[in-house]
Amino acid sequence: MMQSAKTQTAKRQIVETQTASDPVRPGELLLSLRGVSKQFGAVSALTGIDLDIHAGEVVALVGDNGAGKSTLVKILSGVHRPTGGTLSFRGREVSLGGPGDALELGIATVFQDLALCENLDVVANIYLGQERNPWRLDEVAMELRAWTLLTELSARIPSVREAVASLSGGQRQTVAIARALLLDPKIILLDEPTAALGVAQTAEVLNLIERVRERGLGVVMISHNMEDVRAVADRIAVLRLGRNNGIFYPDASNQELVGAITGASDNVVTRRAARRARQDPAQQDTTQGATP
Repeated sequence: MMQSAKTQTAKRQIVETQTASDPVRPGELLLSLRGVSKQFGAVSALTGIDLDIHAGEVVALVGDNGAGKSTLVKILSGVHRPTGGTLSFRGREVSLGGPGDALELGIATVFQDLALCENLDVVANIYLGQERNPWRLDEVAMELRAWTLLTELSARIPSVREAVASLSGGQRQTVAIARALLLDPKIILLDEPTAALGVAQTAEVLNLIERVRERGLGVVMISHNMEDVRAVADRIAVLRLGRNNGIFYPDASNQELVGAITGASDNVVTRRAARRARQDPAQQDTTQGATP
C-alpha cells in the first residue's frame, strides 16, 4: 500500500511538472485567485481578492497606500502564505511554500529595490545565484546568454561587462527584468518599475514592458502613475482597503479611477470634470454664434 501511494504521488508530480512546462498558448489563463485573504494577527491586509492573469497581457494593480498591493505581490511570489482562498496556476490549484516554489512554477518577481549588486557587472547580476557550473564558471556561455536576453529586450546597455553602478535607472531595471527572464517564467511581477525615473528612462521601461508582453508572458505591474498604467496596461485592477474595487480599462477616465482608488466621488478631479462639462456648452454656443 505504501509503495502504491508513493508511486501515485510520483506520477502526480510528473504530470504537474509537465503541465507547468507546457508551452503557453496566447490568451491562456495562467493564474487565477479566488477569495484570497491575508491576516497579520488582528489586522486584515487582504479580504476576498479575485484576480485573473492571462498570457500576453499586462494587468496593472493600483490602489492607495495600504490598499494591499505589496501584500498581494508577496503572496504571488511565495513570500507570504494566504490565510484563505485559492491560487490556481494553469488550471490546477497550487500552494506556494516559498519563493522557490513560485520560481519553479514560472512566477518571477522584480521588486522595487531591484536587488542588484552595484559592484558586479551586468552578466554577474543576471546570473546571480543561477551561475552555470558554479565550481568553474562558464563565463563565455553566460555572456552570450546575457547578450541574447538583452538584445531580445532591445536594451540600451553599452557592455555586459559594465558595472551596474555606472548604469542609469532604466538600464538597471532592464538588467533586473533580464535576470527574471533567465528562468523562462510564465508570469513576471513588477513592483513600481518606473518609480523615481526620469521621462526618458520611464519611456524606456514602458517599452521594455511592451516587449515582455510580446514574448507571451503575463505581466502584473504595480504603479501609482496613472499615465504609465494607461500606456501599457490591458486591464487595471483597483484595490481599496484590501478588497477588490473594480476592473477598469485604459480608456477609463481619471475621475473613475480616482473615485475607485480613494472611494470618494466628490474630490478635486470630479469637481474639475463637472466644471469643464458646464463650460463646454457655453463655449460651443459662443463658437457657433461667432461671425466668420
